[in-house]
Amino acid sequence: MPIPLLLERWHAGDEAALSELVERELPWLRQHVERRLGDFLGQRGEASDYLHDALLDFLRDGPRFQVRDETQLRALLGQVIENTLRDKHDWFRAKRRSLRATVDLPGDSVLDLQSGAVHSSTPSRSADRDERRAWVRLALELLEPEDRKLILARDYEERSFPEIAAELGLQPDAARMRWNRAVARLGQVLLRLRAGTL
Repeated sequence: MPIPLLLERWHAGDEAALSELVERELPWLRQHVERRLGDFLGQRGEASDYLHDALLDFLRDGPRFQVRDETQLRALLGQVIENTLRDKHDWFRAKRRSLRATVDLPGDSVLDLQSGAVHSSTPSRSADRDERRAWVRLALELLEPEDRKLILARDYEERSFPEIAAELGLQPDAARMRWNRAVARLGQVLLRLRAGTL
């Protein structure tokens, strides 16, 4: 069965479709994680644990999306895996310094990466807001970890620039400038996602 159809069935509530999708892609994904794991993370967990964090959490709890083919799906999931491994690496290093963890973001719309459209059964303003959040959530998953952390700290944790700056060892104006650049990069990722070029 084609991947877009499996995703469509899964979005409609068919758990068997998600299982089939995971089973089909699991060997490639496991190999990708094992290639990218590295010694530091390899000493702290199994490839299957990191894969579970990256894949299953993203597919079950992340924003709904639609792709045109297996290549686009693997590119998307590969980037999610990369960012998950980077986040885990940072988390283990930062654990000693007791840094705060990132927050889960809201959203459950289906994002069609092929056409840039959003599929929703309710056209209300609330649904439009949820759809925008879903696009942003997906784009955040694809940002570099430093950019993602800045945006999460400022926009989701509602921390001040002086707080963020103190954590990063910067002046507040420098933190503000980094945040501005991160938001600009987020906008570029959103445009590429909606255009179907990512």
